[in-house]
Parts: sequence; structure tokens; C-alpha cells
Amino acid sequence: MLQTLRSKILVYLIMISLIGILIVSYFIQYGFEESFTSYLDHNREKKIDRVITEIEKDYRANGHFTSDPVFGMLHEYAMTDQLYFQLSDRFGQIQMDSSNIRSMLNSLGLSEPEPDGEEWHSNTYTLKVNNKMIGKLVAIYPEGLIDDEYTFIQTIQLYIYAAVCLTIILAIVTSFIFSKKITSGLNKLSFAANELQMHHLDIRIPLKGLPSEVKQLAISFNKLAESLSKEEMLRKQFTGDLAHELRTPLATLRSQIEAFQDGIWEPTPQRLQICHEELMRLVRLVNELEKLLAAENPQIRLEKMEVEAGSVLAALGEMFFPIFKEKGVGLRIEDPVQEEIFEADKDKLMQILSNILNNALKYTPAGKNVTISVVTERESYVGFTIQDEGSGIAEDDIPFIFERFYRGDKSRDRKTGGAGIGLSIVKALMEAHEGRIKVKSKLNKGTSITLWFPRELEEKRAALAQAAIKEKRRRPFSEAQ
Repeated sequence: MLQTLRSKILVYLIMISLIGILIVSYFIQYGFEESFTSYLDHNREKKIDRVITEIEKDYRANGHFTSDPVFGMLHEYAMTDQLYFQLSDRFGQIQMDSSNIRSMLNSLGLSEPEPDGEEWHSNTYTLKVNNKMIGKLVAIYPEGLIDDEYTFIQTIQLYIYAAVCLTIILAIVTSFIFSKKITSGLNKLSFAANELQMHHLDIRIPLKGLPSEVKQLAISFNKLAESLSKEEMLRKQFTGDLAHELRTPLATLRSQIEAFQDGIWEPTPQRLQICHEELMRLVRLVNELEKLLAAENPQIRLEKMEVEAGSVLAALGEMFFPIFKEKGVGLRIEDPVQEEIFEADKDKLMQILSNILNNALKYTPAGKNVTISVVTERESYVGFTIQDEGSGIAEDDIPFIFERFYRGDKSRDRKTGGAGIGLSIVKALMEAHEGRIKVKSKLNKGTSITLWFPRELEEKRAALAQAAIKEKRRRPFSEAQ
């Protein structure tokens, strides 16, 4: 029992509801009975005061006790409220006694029989006229409630019990519905997680009707499922592309070597050169994969130093001007207006920018231009923008261009397009630098890639912030001294 979250929520809600209902009902009943009893006592005292006032008034007017109108009042209270009086003079002689009405009514069967063990209470009051004692009045009445008063209290209690029972039923039904509503989203999440575990990557959790907290969890799950689906698609594509990358040079080498073995071809220098080129394609592919694995290593260590953006552009110009000139593509380098310094691993930085420039050169036809410039974002980032006038990238392909072996144009020549790993290395090295990449492109118009580098790496910013906090804590002591 109580193994599921729903059963626990249901039981806890019912327990809390029952405890709250019982406490409230107890205090309501107790408070009402106390208030009602206090009201009855106060009303009884008013009647007694009224009798005392009338007796003293009558005595003051006549000089002795008379039966009118006092006895009528005593008779009325005896018949309706079971409030009896015994009036005696200052010598102790009984002048009036309405308590005998009780025994008379009992003998005639005109009143309800007294409950066994019923107790009676009496109070004695001194009567005075002109500060002289004229007698004593004894008021006699039963302890507790009588007749209609008792019936009234029982009716109220019955209503309270009915309200408690109804409230308990409503609490149970509400707790059942509430617990079901709370856990329904978690049940959906559990079912979806099981489906995801079974490699049903198209599973998604409907967000309609979910509580805000569960909805956020469902949104995160849907994003995870979408990411896993994307990764699975890219994994399959990577496997196919890698097989294709290996199949082409291996098939060429196999056919040529078998031709040599069968004596169909003579191993001339030209044919051996073709075999060597295919072999070098395999070597370059393996080298690129090794570079990618090294770049994606989470423990990669960057040799960070302060780098000036203008000097980076100058080094890129010396490196790439001859290559661009050979193809007939113009390379424009826009020097920064002012000195821009940031932290980076210079070798990895040059590798990143070289890969982007090589990519721009491959897809920019002769007679067109490639432009590289420095941009800044407030005081936090320094960026390099490489703008080409090449064939551009389809909008649907932009999110995937940094994945391994991805090609927007599936029919593109592998020798022209390269291995398809360069941009994956760029992505991995940018993440190591805590940088960002922004890509804009239009087909047949060109592509713009901006690489944002933080001026200070996160770990250094954290260290500086920690040092500032320590300095702030230490400063009051030094100022006090």
C-alpha cells in the first residue's frame, strides 16, 4: 500500500481534510454550546432580576408581600422555563413557593418525567427596601438544558454532523480527482520515458491540461526526445557517409590492385600515382577524424593567452592571399578601427578561422570575393565575420552544417567538397572557447559566418568575481584599522 505517488497524495489529502474537518466541527459545536449556555444563563439572570425588582417594588408600595402581580410572574416562569422561586420574609416564613408547581405537574402527567440523576441548582438573593432587609428569594432551576433548549441543541448538532459527513465525502471525491489530475501528467511522462527507452524516438508528451511545473518537465522531455531523434538521424547519416567516404577510395584501390594482380594493367608510375592519391584520401580522412575526436574531447586544454584581433587578420592574410590569388578569388581584410583584445588559444583560433576560410574558398567561384572583418558585441565578445559570395546554403540545411559529414547538396563531388569534418571541428573548438557561432546565408548570394569569442573565459570571470567578493569582505576591516 502507498507504493504509488497517487495513493500517497490521495491518503495525505484525505487525512489532512479529515483532521481539519474534525477540528473545525469540534470548535464550532463547542463554541456554539458555550455561547448558547451563556445566553441562557444571562437570560435566566435577567428574569431573576425582574422578579426581585417586582417584589421590592410591590413591598415598597404596600408595606408587605402581596400575591399580585408577583405570583403570576412566578407561575409563568415555573410553567415555561422550569424556573422556581421560594419567597420568605425576614423571619424565614415562606410567603410564596412556586416549586410545588413542579410536583403538581408531575402528578398530573402534564410534564415530561425528570431524567434520572438530574441535578438542580439554587441561588439565594437578599431582598432590600430602603437598605433594610425584607426577606430572601431562592431561585431553583435544573442544571443543563431543558426541553426545547435541549431539542434545539440536538438539531444544531444533527446539522453539524450532516455537514461534517457531506464535507468528508466532498474531501474524498476532491482529493481523488486532484490526485488523479496531479499524477496524470507524471503518468504521461513515465509512459513517454518507457517508450523512449524502447527507442520510439517519435514519442511526444501533449502539453494541454498539464500543471505549469509538469508542463516545464514535459517541454524538457520533448526537447530531449527531439534531440535524441536528431542525433539518431545524424548517427545513421554519419554511418552512411563514413561508409561512402571509405568505399570510394577502397573500391578504386581494390580494382586497380586486382588489375595489377591479374596482369591487366602494368604498374606504371601514373597508375601507381592514382593509387597513392586514393590512399592519401584515406589518410587525410583518418587524420581529420583524429582532429575531430581531439577537438571534442571534454578535457581539451586550451593554451590561453591575450590575442589582438588585428594581428590575427594580418596572419590570415599572409597565409591565404596566395591561395585565393591562385583560384582567382579576392580576399578582403577589413582592419578593426581600434585594438580589440580577447583571450583564446592562438593555434586553435587559427585552426578555426582557417577552416572557415577554406570552406568559403571552396564554394566561392573565381571573380568573386571573400571578406573577413572584426565585430564587437558590447564589451563581452569579439567576433570575426567571414562573408563570401558563393553558392550559399539552403535555410533548412543551416542547423546541420556543423554535423559530421553533413552535406546540403548530396550530389556534390567528394573531392571538391572535402571530407565534411572541418565545420564539426570548428564547432567543437568554439565550444571549448565558450564561444558562439551565427550563420546567415542565401542561395546563390553567399554565406556570412560570425564567430564570437568572449573577451574573458568563464573560469577567469568566476575567479575575478570570487576575488572581488573576498576583497569586498576584507575591505571594512582594513578601513576600520
